[in-house]
Amino acid sequence: MPKLTFREDLLKRLKNPKEAEGYLEAALADGEPGLFLEALRDVAEAQGGITSVAKKSKLHRTGLYRFFSPKGNPTYRNLLTVMHAMGYRFKLEREAA
Repeated sequence: MPKLTFREDLLKRLKNPKEAEGYLEAALADGEPGLFLEALRDVAEAQGGITSVAKKSKLHRTGLYRFFSPKGNPTYRNLLTVMHAMGYRFKLEREAA
């Protein structure tokens, strides 16, 4: 049985919605916006690819590649649109005092 690379194993695990949710939550908790976008891109790739997200979100595929690039700076509206297309949403939660 051939061994999976780290990336292949990650994408395989991110096909599971619970794994993907935990992965996104951990990236969001880190506080680094670029890390969250990278994690969101990984989940998108694992769950059908950028083309699939583009179709569901009705955003242009090439724009999504820019959106997910390391230099990407998506608007809040596009971020919400992409997350909704992938089946996710932000939830506001008060920090512990």
